[in-house]
Amino acid sequence: MHPSTYAHWSLSTARDLTLEAARDASQARKPSTRILPQAQLKKLLDSRSERDVLDGLRRVVTMSSRQPPSQTLPFFTSVIKNIASPSLPVKKLVYIYLLQHAEHEPDTALLSINTIQKSLTDSNPQLRALALRVMSGIRVPVISQIVSLGIKRGAGDMSPYVRRAAALAIPKCYSLDPSTEPQLLEYLSTLLGDKQYFVTGAAVAAFLEICPSRLDLIHPHYRSLIRKLVDMDEWGQLATLHLMLTYARKCFPRRTKKVKKAASNANNNAKTVKPTKGFYDSDSETDSSQDQETEEVLVVDLDLELLLKACQPLLHSRNSAVVIAVARTYLYLGTPAYLATAIGPLISLLRSASDLQHIALYNVVQVCLAYPEPFVKYYTHFLVHSTDAPHIWQLKLELLSLIFPHAPPRLQSLILAELSQFSHSGSQDPGLVREAVRAIGRCAQSSVTTPKTSARCLRLLLAHIGSADAHLVAESLEVIRHLIQRDPDNHRTTVVRLAKHLDAATSPQARASIIWLVGEFAGLDPENNIAADVLRILAKGFADEAEPAKLQIVLLAAKVYVHYLNSRPQPSVEKQQKVAEPPKPSPSLLADYHEEGGFRDPHLEPDHQTSETDQSQNTEEPDKVHPIEALYQYILLLTRYDTSYDLRDRARVYKALLATPSSTQLASLLLLAPKPVPQTPSPSETRKGYVLGSASLVVGEEGGVGGLKGYEDLPPWVKEGEEPDPRLREEPGSAGGSVYEAGRSATASERLDAVVKSGRGGELASSPGRGLNGVGVGGSAGAPSTAKEKTLDQWLEEESGSEEEETDDDDEEEEETDEGESSEEEETESEDDEEDDRLMK
Repeated sequence: MHPSTYAHWSLSTARDLTLEAARDASQARKPSTRILPQAQLKKLLDSRSERDVLDGLRRVVTMSSRQPPSQTLPFFTSVIKNIASPSLPVKKLVYIYLLQHAEHEPDTALLSINTIQKSLTDSNPQLRALALRVMSGIRVPVISQIVSLGIKRGAGDMSPYVRRAAALAIPKCYSLDPSTEPQLLEYLSTLLGDKQYFVTGAAVAAFLEICPSRLDLIHPHYRSLIRKLVDMDEWGQLATLHLMLTYARKCFPRRTKKVKKAASNANNNAKTVKPTKGFYDSDSETDSSQDQETEEVLVVDLDLELLLKACQPLLHSRNSAVVIAVARTYLYLGTPAYLATAIGPLISLLRSASDLQHIALYNVVQVCLAYPEPFVKYYTHFLVHSTDAPHIWQLKLELLSLIFPHAPPRLQSLILAELSQFSHSGSQDPGLVREAVRAIGRCAQSSVTTPKTSARCLRLLLAHIGSADAHLVAESLEVIRHLIQRDPDNHRTTVVRLAKHLDAATSPQARASIIWLVGEFAGLDPENNIAADVLRILAKGFADEAEPAKLQIVLLAAKVYVHYLNSRPQPSVEKQQKVAEPPKPSPSLLADYHEEGGFRDPHLEPDHQTSETDQSQNTEEPDKVHPIEALYQYILLLTRYDTSYDLRDRARVYKALLATPSSTQLASLLLLAPKPVPQTPSPSETRKGYVLGSASLVVGEEGGVGGLKGYEDLPPWVKEGEEPDPRLREEPGSAGGSVYEAGRSATASERLDAVVKSGRGGELASSPGRGLNGVGVGGSAGAPSTAKEKTLDQWLEEESGSEEEETDDDDEEEEETDEGESSEEEETESEDDEEDDRLMK
């Protein structure tokens, strides 16, 4: 064999052997998922080999996660025996098993408390924290005092990891035994003032769980918590922001001040001329003009501003919940300038996964309802994509309709083109078509929208009337009806155009909407009134109409007849009385008598004879019936034999109302009264009362009237004068100086520079009655300096002289104290002598 070939063969063989050995080793280390018999598992747990015990514990913990606790309870005693093992992995597995099964075996679990207490004094901080966590997690009320003592020891531990575990154990101990609250509040107050941000986040979470209303515990730690906010973990930041939202609204009143409005550039260049005021002119006009020139601006408290500035770095957090929490703080506490900085991070959440995008959209809509202007420049994020789910594009269309009134004309054209594209029927989702039409209607009905833009929206909707999709036509007509009701005088031709499309409309709701519009706005222009002609055409096919259309046809007939009665000249009162009072026949004794049984011949009755004579007279002088009255009577006759009882009842009401001329005015008030302008608010208006970032905001009405269980609304702002004293928020170590410089003290070099600049460095140190600026307390700040600079010898002489004076003062004080003691002794001796004399007597 060639040497090179042999070398290649040996290398390949060595490589195969190495791979085989590594494979065998990995299989040996990898625990088997096969469930062993109970006896074999107990044998592993009772083994003296740490490796066997670890293998048995892994299998038992795996079984407990897959099966109910009743299947792994037989191993409880075998597992608890290993709690004293010095191995950290073994102790961790035993603690996990103990937390899962302590409630089922409370008596046996108590046997391990002593061993867990010993672990609290272990040198390993991780083991101490784990022991405290396990002790507080055992749900046995008997050990509540032991857990409280463990928390006390953990709160004073040197390791921040253990102190954090103590803070997390406080709510567990409180739920175990609420009577331990006074002790726990003392420990909690200590942990809130901890210097480690790792601890304070857990302490704030514990505070919110056991005593969220005890804000007096937060006052001394307010500023330190704000400074640590940036360094906390995400859960600590969420808890702290939630606490500060409540704290700020209960401790900082809402203050405003009036400032002048910023004038435009043209007004700045022009000179303002003050109008002259007459002698008899009142001050109300000048006051109103001043009010128009001023606006109210929020005045933010300094402590609140400290919080708002500390939240700005959190907008770049990787946690979406933290970004929403900062936006909530700015929305309910800050000014619009602060809120504008949070809009961009909120929009960035829309690039997340679909579930996070859905929740982020709800919060974006909530902010957009209050401040829509900052969202205009992010319109591209609200355009609907082909991959968007229904709950996503529904919120995006709502956002487009919200920012539409505040967008520039070019952007409004783009939004309308987007909505018009989705409003055309076709292979798209019918729900998307319906929502797009409603969005166009909301864009047109906004109070900020110009008439020109509203007319463009109306033209887009009118283009859908000839569509074959009945749902699209019905939805478009519903929106058109709302637009016409807003401004009926400018939409007279629109009603005529809709009436022309009445034959093409096949949907009952669409036909009913058109008929109602024709009847409602028939009296606006009496000269070009088409209502009677439309009624004549509809009366031909009345029997083939659906019930909604029939109801509107009957209403249209009643309105047309009322207009006819109002336009007809009213007859005189005497003529009405003559018509109303027919000639009375002569009374007869048998007028009220009716025979029981048999048949009566109506031709032999006197009433019938008189009616025949009247008919003969009427035939001689026939009266012409007006076509409108004939149409009205014809419609009433058609409804009398209809199968719908609702239709028959309405026709009976209209007939009784319009039967007598005296009730014409009442019928006009009932049928022709002006209708209120319908408003179509945004679909999320019903969620506007929920707090930003809450689960009730996402769930909506399905969560109930007051939101989901546990939902808390924002507290009201504290009134002016009822807020707590700001001095309570001063830190214990501060001397009452400026706390907004983050406790910064002047260095020695800065103080020396200040002394040199003042030019009175010698007097600054020598005279005790001088201030820091070298001016006496009672002197003038502007007095010229005449003192000379002192040498080192003069400084030393003054110090020695001051020391001698202090020693002399001490001697004098000692002599005075000696004299006082001697006088007190004499007084006590004299009192004792007097008492002895009194006893002798």
